[in-house]
Amino acid sequence: MSDTVLSSVDQGVLTLTLNRPEKLNAFTDEMHLALRAGFQRAHDDVAIRAVLLTGAGRGFSAGQDLGDRDPRRSATPPDLGYTIGTFYNPTVRLMRDLPKPVICAVNGVAAGAGANIALACDIVLAAGSARFVQSFSKIGLGPDAGGSWHLVHRLGEARAMALALTGEPLSAQMAADWGLIWKAVPDEALMVEAQALASALAAGPTLGLGLTKQLIQAAGASSFDAQLDRERDSQRIAGHSADYAEGVVAFLEKRKPLFRGR
Repeated sequence: MSDTVLSSVDQGVLTLTLNRPEKLNAFTDEMHLALRAGFQRAHDDVAIRAVLLTGAGRGFSAGQDLGDRDPRRSATPPDLGYTIGTFYNPTVRLMRDLPKPVICAVNGVAAGAGANIALACDIVLAAGSARFVQSFSKIGLGPDAGGSWHLVHRLGEARAMALALTGEPLSAQMAADWGLIWKAVPDEALMVEAQALASALAAGPTLGLGLTKQLIQAAGASSFDAQLDRERDSQRIAGHSADYAEGVVAFLEKRKPLFRGR
């Protein structure tokens, strides 16, 4: 993997760290591919049972590296649709489709596509000093990397519209109060809490957690009847797992379950 994204595995948690701190972890093509490789590894390796995503240095990610998009260096406009379709969208889809929990620790500014990659994670914790910025309007663009979807579904049209049109920064605490992220925590506690959460989820019933993730993602676009059917089908699958059997036995024996992730 490229050193633009650092990776390590400990007790079932794959930690991916965006690693261009001198550029506020702004994305290049190389970094895109490295991040996608990390999430593909999480898909393929059964020993990985949760992913923790964060950034190196004083920020999570400033979004796309605009140095790669300098119009003064090209005779023709860039094909941003190609960039989105080739780099951002496949990675965000991979993150959403991963049948394992993805936790994001936003350690500073998360702007543009950087904010929206964070929002594509399942659980987002942010340092109290972090800011979420839909900065696209400042350069004549609209949101990408799933931002327009997450803003509307989590905040409603009024707040989504204002954040997208103005590019006004949203504090970590306000993001939590509005329901955009899970919670804001003191800066010094961010990684401790994020790592503890990732470790707890990695020790959990991975199959059941993955099914839960699918149910929650589907619920917003489903009718009540359709969701009841999905719950039935998910419980049928989970009920055949070794983790379910272990969970029930541990409950009856009044002990902590030892889940194997299958």
